[in-house]
Amino acid sequence: MLLPVDGDFLEKEELKKLAGEKALEYIEDNMIIGIGTGSTVEYTIRKLGELVRDGLKIQGIPTSVHTQRLAKEENIPLTTLEEHPSIDVTIDGADEVDSNLNLIKGGGGALTREKIVAFNSKKLIIVVDDSKVVKCLGIDFPLPVEVVKFGWTATKKTLENFGCDVKLREIMPGEPFITDNGNYVLDCEFDRIDDPVQLEFDINNIPGVVENGLFIGLADKVIVGGKQGILTLDKEAVV
Repeated sequence: MLLPVDGDFLEKEELKKLAGEKALEYIEDNMIIGIGTGSTVEYTIRKLGELVRDGLKIQGIPTSVHTQRLAKEENIPLTTLEEHPSIDVTIDGADEVDSNLNLIKGGGGALTREKIVAFNSKKLIIVVDDSKVVKCLGIDFPLPVEVVKFGWTATKKTLENFGCDVKLREIMPGEPFITDNGNYVLDCEFDRIDDPVQLEFDINNIPGVVENGLFIGLADKVIVGGKQGILTLDKEAVV
């Protein structure tokens, strides 16, 4: 039986594919590559697998168990931060991007590992479709915060003091989502985040917080797949 196809969905997937594959133009032989997590980066991984089969010599550092599994399926050689503490280029996705190239990440729950890899990268390239570009962070997507299980309700109460609605992420009712690090994720719903720099600092000072999904000043390029084609936003151009 043929099912109806959502044209908007197909269009969005094509935009994600365009952005995800465009980022590979910045990859060269013998690089150490950080491989992000998310639906857009999956297109990057699939294409990267093709390039490796065609002779590209790289080693990848995955940011999640899911990404590691996909990379292995594509026979992409993998390594670790312990072996290569300096990463040449990381390609990752984002849930929101503002005009200063600040990000909200963590929709897939891999925010802590993603931020560690991004911080240790010489260049961070973000790939998104144009629906992820926003005027102000927090408008369309809740801010994920990874927290330790111990005392998580107290951590949740402290986060609510920032004026947001905080919910424990669940994979189904009564079953919390568990990160690759064995922690919980609290999703913080803001009307908008006017000062993401200060908020990132304040949240990470709360005992029990492992990391939050605000990525401030880390992205060097954002590749946006839109209906008019590919747009590349550069950190150097941000005033």
